[in-house]
Amino acid sequence: MILRPIPCVLAALFATPTVHADDFQLQRVLVEGARASQLGIADSAGAGSAGAKDLAGRIAYRPGELLEVTPGLIASQHSGEGKANQFYLRGFNLDHGTDLATWVDGMPVNQRSHAHGQGWTDLNFLIPELVGRLDYRKGPYSAREGDFSSAGVASLTYANRLVKDIASATVGQDGYRRAMAAGSLDAADGSLLYALEAMHNDGPWTRPDDYRKFNAVLRFSRGYANNGWSVTAMGYRGDWHSTDQIPLRAVQDGRIGRYDLVDDSDGGQARRFSLSGIWRRTDADSASKVSAYAIRNQLELFSNFTYFLNDPVNGDQFAQPDRRVTTGIDATHTWHMHRSAELSSDLTVGAQLQNDNIFNGLYDTRRRERIATTREDHIVETSGAVFIEHATRWSAALRTVAGVRASNYRFRVDGDRLDNAGKAHDTLVTPTLNVVYGPWASTELYANYGHGFHSNDARGTVATVDPKTLDAVDPTPGLVRSRGVELGIRTEAIPKMQTSLAIYRLDFDSELTYIGDAGNTEAGDPSRRHGIEFSNYYRPLKWLSIDLDAAWARARSRGENLDGDRIPGAIEGVAQLGVTVDPGGPWSGSLRLRWFGPRPLIEDDSVRSNASLTLNGRIGYRLANGLRLELEGFNLTDRRASAIDYFYESQLQGETAPVADVHFHPIEPRSLRLTLVKQW
Repeated sequence: MILRPIPCVLAALFATPTVHADDFQLQRVLVEGARASQLGIADSAGAGSAGAKDLAGRIAYRPGELLEVTPGLIASQHSGEGKANQFYLRGFNLDHGTDLATWVDGMPVNQRSHAHGQGWTDLNFLIPELVGRLDYRKGPYSAREGDFSSAGVASLTYANRLVKDIASATVGQDGYRRAMAAGSLDAADGSLLYALEAMHNDGPWTRPDDYRKFNAVLRFSRGYANNGWSVTAMGYRGDWHSTDQIPLRAVQDGRIGRYDLVDDSDGGQARRFSLSGIWRRTDADSASKVSAYAIRNQLELFSNFTYFLNDPVNGDQFAQPDRRVTTGIDATHTWHMHRSAELSSDLTVGAQLQNDNIFNGLYDTRRRERIATTREDHIVETSGAVFIEHATRWSAALRTVAGVRASNYRFRVDGDRLDNAGKAHDTLVTPTLNVVYGPWASTELYANYGHGFHSNDARGTVATVDPKTLDAVDPTPGLVRSRGVELGIRTEAIPKMQTSLAIYRLDFDSELTYIGDAGNTEAGDPSRRHGIEFSNYYRPLKWLSIDLDAAWARARSRGENLDGDRIPGAIEGVAQLGVTVDPGGPWSGSLRLRWFGPRPLIEDDSVRSNASLTLNGRIGYRLANGLRLELEGFNLTDRRASAIDYFYESQLQGETAPVADVHFHPIEPRSLRLTLVKQW
């Protein structure tokens, strides 16, 4: 997916930030085009905000990679383009979104108790040209954040109104075609925003992905970012074939090619429809916000990771259908209690309600035809939370934010097996404390402590029998606590440069592990991660910006696993270097270098993945009459590297026994895309 956020699209935003701060300060961040200064606003070195210019300078192959604006975050893919991305951050292989809370216009993207993986985060409904702001926070240091937010939170905000209408058409290699149109008009004392997107992509695979995507957005809004309201409808449809990860041994001995596949019937289809609304009211003494949403998601997913290991006749393909309706409401109110030259204080209270009505299952299939049922379930998962947060500026140099959150979850599971049906509930109280001290000009020190959590799959909270093996199992807790501590520094002492450094530790009471042959996640041993992150943004000239992010992490299991204490897939190091040039004339361009470090693939660290280094670039040329041409290139050096690696047992046709092997999904070879953009 080409990402081309257009500066004229990024005006009049309706803010729904997750980086909490005074509402008036947030409005100041809104109108700044590039990466905004966080001095006096952010409560940790791992929080930040990216605006129009920073987003416009990104080069990304698919929509989920827009989240890589978050320093230290990697978005990857191991299957067809319609499938949710794989995410890595702070020593986590986050699978498809576990422990990375993602929001779009006040709506949660993570899907809990999902058929394929806990916290499933599918961002394919995103239209990049409409995204004008991305707020991020890393670590469990805000009482406002709940489920899946321990590693990080990313919140994307769409525009309310476009300064100019826009249309674009893209053609590229590997069957890539895309058309997009968006505009806004005055209506009923407000603004009506519309956007349509159609896209097709085959990819470089021997069996083309034939990914077909359609997106639509319609929004009506009145008022302003801090005093107004909006109602938004979104629709998405995607259909695709998948080239899943393949065994390294079969490529090395020539049985299959690098872009071949084993099961040519893998793939899926997804549908998403939503209706949401946001209302804000701000005055000199208080600020209020209420948001509500209703989301219908449907997914049909067919995967085969072990080929003929379990069923030598029919193969090991399985289906994971999931359909759900998610409804919720969030409300916050802030009192500006004290305002003086030296002391200011804000008190915020909030409540969040969410309900998921879910129907999902796990089936054995052969070429997408069901041949056996492992389980079928109807899940109702309801959560409620209240929080209170007190932010105080004690002096020009010192401020604190203290909060506490109480979360309650209720799980009800009805299925085809009475042994795995029932009700459960869990409650967790999570405190947070942030201290910020700025003893020098343009420099702040941060000390952060907080508790967070992730929810487990509802089916596990009532399970007594493994539906695959029929062995007895113990139920898992509904909520799993995390504890984090962080020290950081942020400085702008060097003119035109923003630099931040953070050292952190994060403990989890239970690690979530994806089980490929069962197609689900299970709660594992406790874990500990610690690491260091560096982020630097430099704009020496009005037309030149340079950003460099680097992160290192150490992840270890704290259980009694005799095989070792490494966490398979846990990221250890990442780095990105980007250069953007826009001198104001007809030409502009950018380059982005990304290093995705090696990872342990097995608990004893005897098998590791290789690192990958990729270079993407873009050249733009402005024509007359609001026309612009853009040429984007991906993997410009045509490196043969892996997008993702796993190590497990599989069995191919003709093999007489299981083979433990590396299974990988290659990154796409060098490809080009040409886009014509028209604004009026």
